[in-house]
Amino acid sequence: MSRLIIYIDGGARGNPGPAAIGVIIGSLTGEKKYQERIGRTTNNVAEYKAAIFALKKAKQILGKNKSLTEIEIRSDSELLCKQMNGLYKIKNKELQSLFIELWNLRQDFKKVAFLLIKREQNKAADSLVNRALDTLGL
Repeated sequence: MSRLIIYIDGGARGNPGPAAIGVIIGSLTGEKKYQERIGRTTNNVAEYKAAIFALKKAKQILGKNKSLTEIEIRSDSELLCKQMNGLYKIKNKELQSLFIELWNLRQDFKKVAFLLIKREQNKAADSLVNRALDTLGL
């Protein structure tokens, strides 16, 4: 059994506004960093899209070993972590559909845990979000 730690962040300038995600996937072969603009949306949607992107990438990287792997997603989004851990209800319709997509993706792995971390511990993923948004001149 293996364990994979993933740092994620999503953000929007304007909320809603131009948005991007940042994902850092740690592995035995080194970190893989991803940043991507995702159009115009809210911070909360961007956080969910970062988590979805992360699990899809993890599936690609791990291949057949995904069902033997425990994943720890570290995020500074209280809403995302508490909703994925069953502590907050999901009232927003758009977040409900993203929650279902994320919930279904997590079934491919042995375990997926969502860990709430402080913003200071998530600076690298946040930097990827800002770099992606800065390329738009925002």
